[in-house]
This record gives sequence, structure tokens and C-alpha cells, in this order.
Amino acid sequence: MRKRLLFAAMTGLLVAGCGSSEAPTTQSAPSPGSAASETPSEASSAPSSPSAKPDSAPACPAVADMSTREKVAQLVVVGVDSGAQATTQIVREHQVGGLFIGGEATDLLTGGALNSVQEAADVPVSIAIDDEGGRVQRLDELVGDMPSAREMAQTMTPGEVRQLAAERGKEMANRGVTVDYAPDIDLTDEPAGEAIGDRSFSADPATARRYAKAFGDGLRESGVQPVIKHFPGHGNASGDSHVGDVTTPPLPELRKHDLKPYERIGEYGDVGVMVGHLTVPQLTDGQPASISPAAYRLLRSDYNFDGPVVTDDLGAMKAITDRHSLPDAVLLALKAGADKALWSSGGNVGPVLDRLEKAANSGELSAERINTSLNRVLRSKDACG
Repeated sequence: MRKRLLFAAMTGLLVAGCGSSEAPTTQSAPSPGSAASETPSEASSAPSSPSAKPDSAPACPAVADMSTREKVAQLVVVGVDSGAQATTQIVREHQVGGLFIGGEATDLLTGGALNSVQEAADVPVSIAIDDEGGRVQRLDELVGDMPSAREMAQTMTPGEVRQLAAERGKEMANRGVTVDYAPDIDLTDEPAGEAIGDRSFSADPATARRYAKAFGDGLRESGVQPVIKHFPGHGNASGDSHVGDVTTPPLPELRKHDLKPYERIGEYGDVGVMVGHLTVPQLTDGQPASISPAAYRLLRSDYNFDGPVVTDDLGAMKAITDRHSLPDAVLLALKAGADKALWSSGGNVGPVLDRLEKAANSGELSAERINTSLNRVLRSKDACG
């Protein structure tokens, strides 16, 4: 199959915490301004169209030449925890749009291993890690430790955080990484080892926003796309989505606090957003936000975000796996409005793509929904053609 696009064109992409990054773990454990003054108007939670704010950018020329299976393959991010040979085979066989490198796959970040992965791709592959600092980082064994978000905010200026993130971003880019599932903009002062804990810069919206923007700006300076997380706010939720359902305060309360960092979201620059497996009273009708059309509509319409949106881990977190099989969870997320569906557990790529292709051919997953997300995904990694 001919190369559709030059893989050298990849400079950025999409797409928190993945499977292991939300669990209280040890360091490098395997998987995974001021606040705005105006509050957006109350959004209905009725599950109508998943994106009340349509993608208005011109269609990517590359889309016209893709088969249905090639299109849906671009909308998944597959976790890998093995070497370059096995990872290259996944890309060569399935032509997935993105990969997530977990904590046990640091060999993929050395010796130019990701070059062979990109050479197997017809369209550039986004390469993501979750490197927040503290107990969620992937490069510490290679380039040294990075403090947690809470420690950064307590001991460093925003300028120093920006410089630290720029240096870290250069290390990522030099190894072929294009996306970092960071920074975490959840608001909490809970003990460090809790589900979010010291992954949060602060319980104060203005402080968290200021430090998260600094961290994201540093990554972008180095050519790595930040992904802010976990929409619509994990900081005051009950529970850990790795082990079961998680419920946030009702939507009106989230608007007054946890959602504040998402106001004026354009000021963060070119970022992605990760949607968490968070059940939100008065919004998601008992479903996790990651598979709820109302949650994506809230992000797109009320918070005016038109960039790429990725789910949290659909394959290793019981808030989802206790409810749905992986193929069904991926389909539900894309139908709801996600641009990329992530699972960190690896494998099962064929069955997932089979399910998506079948849904696309039957109309269960609409062509409009596929093409809208595909345009965002390709633009986010400079692969539009």
C-alpha cells in the first residue's frame, strides 16, 4: 500500500491519564492566568447530537481516499507494552492512528525504535505517553525524575514549570513522542496518594489553571501536544475509575468549581482534552462521561472546544469494563463524540476495528460522526495532506 502522507509531517497530535495513571501507584508504574469570571449557560443533559458545536474547518483531502476501515482505524489509540517489532506489526497490519506507550515499554523510547513504527504507517501515527511527574511519569528512568504537579505548584514559579516542561518535551520529541497526556487540571487538596491527589496542581482554580498552562506551553514549545484532563473534573469525585464507578458532584456544582479551569479554554493553545469515566448527576444520565453524548456536547458547546478529544482508558478501568466489552465501549465512545478511543491494555485491535467497520457500514456509527473526528485527528498530527 502506498504511503498516503510523509511520516515526517508529524509534529503534533492528540490525545490522561490512561489506564494506570489514575491509580495510586509507585513511580513509573505500568499502566497507567486566573479562573474565568463568567459561567457558561446551563446545558441540557438530553442526549441529542454529541457535538452542538460542529467542526467548521475544511475537510482534509486525505479523507477522500480512505476506506471505511482505514478511517475508523485512525480513531483509536492502542496501548503497547512490548518491543519495536511487535509494535511495528500492529501498525503495519491495522494502520491505527495512535499508540500509547505504557510504563513497561521504555525500550520503544530508545535507539530510534519508533522510526520503524512510523515507516510501517501509511498515515503518521501519534505516539502518546502520560508523563505528568510524580507517580505518573514514563521518562524518569531515561532522563531523571520530575516532581508531582502539587510539588511544582508549591516550590516553583510558573516560568520555572514552563522551562521544565519544555526540557522534558524536547526529550519526548527526540524519542518520537508527539503527545503527552498531561497536565492534569483536576482540582483537589486530597492526600497525595488518592486517585488524583498530588497529580493536581491545586484545589484553587486560578492556581491550577496558571500552572497547567505553563506546563502545556512548555510542551508545545518542544513540539509535543499537551492533553488536559480529566473532563469534566475528577478532583472532587468519589472513587477511582480503575476499580469501579466514580460519581462527581452534580453539574451545577461542577460549573462553580471543577469546570472553572476549562473556561476560556482557547488560552491553553493547541491542546487536546481527555474525558474521564465520571458519572455526573444532572448531565450523564447514569453513564460515565466518556460514553455520554451530553458530556461531549457540554465540552464542545458550553466550553467552546473544537480540538481533538480522547477518552480515558476504555480497556483497563472497571468503571467501563464492568459495563461493556472493549469493542462496544470503543463504539459507544465514538458515537458519543470522542475523536479518539484509547485502551492501554493492548491487543484486540482486529475485533475492535471489525465492530467499528460493521457499525459504520450499517449506519450505527454515522459517516458524519466518523468524518468529523477524522478531520480533527488528521489536522492535529499535521497529516491532512
